[in-house]
Amino acid sequence: MDLEVVTVGNELLLGFTLDTNAAEIARAMAGVGARVARHVTVQDDERAIRDAVAGALRRSGTVIVTGGLGPTRDDCTRAAVARLFGRPLEIDEALLRALEARFAQYRPGPMPASNRTQAEVPRGAVTIPNPRGTAPGILLEGERGTAILLPGVPAEMRGMLDASVVPLVADRVRQEQGTVRVVRSRVLRTTGLAESALADLLDPLPEAAGDVSIAYLPSRAGVDIRLTAGSAPAPEAEDRLNRAAAGLRTVLGSRCYGEDGDDLAAVVLDELRHRGWTLAVAESCTGGMLGARLTAVPGASDVFLGGVVAYADAVKVEALGVSPGVIAENGSVSEAVAVAMAEGVASRLRVHAAIAITGVAGPGGGTDAKPVGTVWTAVLAGKAQRVVRRIFPGGRDDVRRRSAQAALDLLRGLVEAEER
Repeated sequence: MDLEVVTVGNELLLGFTLDTNAAEIARAMAGVGARVARHVTVQDDERAIRDAVAGALRRSGTVIVTGGLGPTRDDCTRAAVARLFGRPLEIDEALLRALEARFAQYRPGPMPASNRTQAEVPRGAVTIPNPRGTAPGILLEGERGTAILLPGVPAEMRGMLDASVVPLVADRVRQEQGTVRVVRSRVLRTTGLAESALADLLDPLPEAAGDVSIAYLPSRAGVDIRLTAGSAPAPEAEDRLNRAAAGLRTVLGSRCYGEDGDDLAAVVLDELRHRGWTLAVAESCTGGMLGARLTAVPGASDVFLGGVVAYADAVKVEALGVSPGVIAENGSVSEAVAVAMAEGVASRLRVHAAIAITGVAGPGGGTDAKPVGTVWTAVLAGKAQRVVRRIFPGGRDDVRRRSAQAALDLLRGLVEAEER
């Protein structure tokens, strides 16, 4: 089953708002055997919306539209589609009462008059509940085809998509096709190797993936490898992915730290928790970014005890016990200082494992010997220690984020080596 997506909003066309709705819809539709054949974005203009929806219905017969269902003057999707289907807008009294009750529950005073427009529904249409907002969705069917209108607010759209639209489309796919053929994907997460290096490692081994396609998705955190099995019954697609993922993980080894939404910080915390170890960090150029990564993981407090942001040399000396002589002799961005920072925070917080980062994040401060992007990382785990110098590319934020990710991976490798 093919369908099309129309996203509405001047802010999308101007680039002020990232269009995440289209991606969410495409993934959800692929999961139930439907294919998004085309996606267009149009401005908040009734004629533009009407033309886009008419074209989508002419080609595919089904269209999902997001945006333009709010109470303001520029929200004209409802009116545009109603006119296209030749249906007048009418107040749905039950919907109006529900809107008024919602405002009474969450806001003082009467409901603004402009919100009455959100209770207007094309004659003969079915409303789609929106438990997270005031704009209901609309399902409109006629000779032209099927139009599904959803609000543009991503959280609202996503909830309605999962609860109402996906079951509807899945049922129609079953009616049309009998056997539902879906698209399934899985992501293997890697860090520490460039996209080209991974390709060199995996491309000569197509048999590892079988009949599953591979895409490389690089970012500052590493390279995700997306495996996709398409046009197959769900059990077969899942079996393909399982076999392909197992084969590639054998080739990747420790370079792969997880799948799909796995976060490296959570993986490291789990490794330490398994051993009953605690962790502390000492940060200079990352300025607390590493600690933020760790504390973003629910339940981190049973492993991560805390850290010291030692940005100035005086703090390295006073809070971590780094010798002034070591700093004077080697500079604050050096192997010796990174090791002293790690040892200092481990001693003061009495932990089993520690990470220390010191570097030149830029854009200034670099020298020929220590160019911008130079970062020293030291990690301790039990009686083992590692220290590494890297030069990271990119701007200040890139260097800091790459430093935090690389530090977590360095500790992960040391802990795994200790276990062996």
